[in-house]
Amino acid sequence: MTIMFYLNQLGIICSLGNTHGEIKQNLFNAQSGVILSDQYSPGQMLPIGCLPEKYADLPDLSQKLPLRDRSRNNQLALSALAQIRSAVDAAIEKYGTHRLGIIIGTSTSGIAEGEAALRHHAINNTFPEQFHYGQQELGSPATALAFTSGISGPAYSHSSACASSGKAMASAARLIKMGLCDAVITGGVDSLCEFTISGFSALESISHTRCNPLSLNRNGINIGEGAALFLMSKEPSEIALRGWGESSDGYHISSPDPTGTGAKIAIQQALLRADISTSQIDYINLHGTATPQNDAMESHVIYSLFGDNVPVSSTKSLTGHTLGAASAIEAGLCWLAMHSENQSGLLPPHLWDGIADPALPLLQTAKMNHTLGHSINWVLSNSFAFAGSNIALILGRS
Repeated sequence: MTIMFYLNQLGIICSLGNTHGEIKQNLFNAQSGVILSDQYSPGQMLPIGCLPEKYADLPDLSQKLPLRDRSRNNQLALSALAQIRSAVDAAIEKYGTHRLGIIIGTSTSGIAEGEAALRHHAINNTFPEQFHYGQQELGSPATALAFTSGISGPAYSHSSACASSGKAMASAARLIKMGLCDAVITGGVDSLCEFTISGFSALESISHTRCNPLSLNRNGINIGEGAALFLMSKEPSEIALRGWGESSDGYHISSPDPTGTGAKIAIQQALLRADISTSQIDYINLHGTATPQNDAMESHVIYSLFGDNVPVSSTKSLTGHTLGAASAIEAGLCWLAMHSENQSGLLPPHLWDGIADPALPLLQTAKMNHTLGHSINWVLSNSFAFAGSNIALILGRS
């Protein structure tokens, strides 16, 4: 019997909002959450996908977590958890704490707290009392979620750049398939900090305007932040993770293989695991970073497999590139679009300047109010990370 990996609940917070309704409204109306700020790039205004000011008051962790796990990153994770907490508690009641797992993708963890601590040390020759080195550990989000929820099953983090949370979701499905867990909290979280913006700036990958995926004028990414957590189980619900594919290019530390061989393998594996053909995919959420090399590679891969028959869009011009959380947040946006109330199949629009790059194959970009005329049944969502770490997810309606 085929095991289904149902995505029963979603908790999500990003620059588009922190409720399903608000996020859907901004998503479908192409109301970008990317704004100009110098908060993480002193002296230089850059577009970033930060949380709206009205959500600045994140959970106070001082009474909820030990010092080692108090970070803005974990505040975002606990905000997403709060949205699905009742369903998590019901799963614990049904299966027991030891039968639930937590698999999270991240790339920053508490680096921002480390930055602040180092600045303090430079002035005072000592670290501040509220700093603990453990705040920066990549496993911290999983530890914090386990501590808060009381879950005692497997709890760990993936950190493979932009593919982190997609790989976490694939790992969660494997835990259920192996019988080690009955349900898993899975997804990703990443928070803005100077380190990541400085790093991508050094690589000349940061755009000084809102990112412009697939455009002739594309010139880099916008960094964003957020969290998306799914409750995954075998308990039937409307949408499931039906397929995933993983591969590694082994080509370059930051540039994708221009042939797209690894990306294509990941997509083909996902289709095979889902047991569907390319013609059944209704919509493709592109990795779509708006960097010259990534968009060139991905567009050629998509065209070689799907032609121009499937509508596509990149949502990174709406949310910013949320790094380790990107796979899960974008899967979350797809999950919201796939629900039955969207009977017309309204698609996330591709926000760009509309000036196509003649060097790229012309894909069918989803425009404002682009509808399928039926519910969205099958979605492919791609994440192609540094060092050629690739993940392709297929979500399907059950």
